[in-house]
Amino acid sequence: MPDVILVAVDGSPLSKRAFEQALSDAESEVIALHVIDPTDPGYSAPLDVDVTLEPLHGSAEWYERANELADEIFEELTALADGTGIDVRTKTVRGDPARSIVEFAEREAVDAIYVGGHGRTGETNLLLGSVAELVAGRASVSVTVVR
Repeated sequence: MPDVILVAVDGSPLSKRAFEQALSDAESEVIALHVIDPTDPGYSAPLDVDVTLEPLHGSAEWYERANELADEIFEELTALADGTGIDVRTKTVRGDPARSIVEFAEREAVDAIYVGGHGRTGETNLLLGSVAELVAGRASVSVTVVR
């Protein structure tokens, strides 16, 4: 069992499922990492958000809203961890999601990475999802893709 698991979270049901799996597999700590992608206005938001109604992409208001959404995601996830005995740490970073996840995992010396496999775009990414596929190919620790 991994001691510390990093979970990439974006508010989707699959990232929540990955977080729940990490809680059951971790020995001591789960780190929930939310990446705000400045190049994709919809990536950092839960799937049911209409980006046309959100603040102008890249504006201070947009980043403020993205951080508020991250806080909402973290609030829900930390509530799931209550009573499990697993420490939960949350972190929001800005950048390319796959690169940010891998770099964060290396900096924090985590034992494993869990991601939800979305299949957001393209036929070649239907099985894992583009971010999950890139993380699995680049990470130096084991990667569990939760479907």
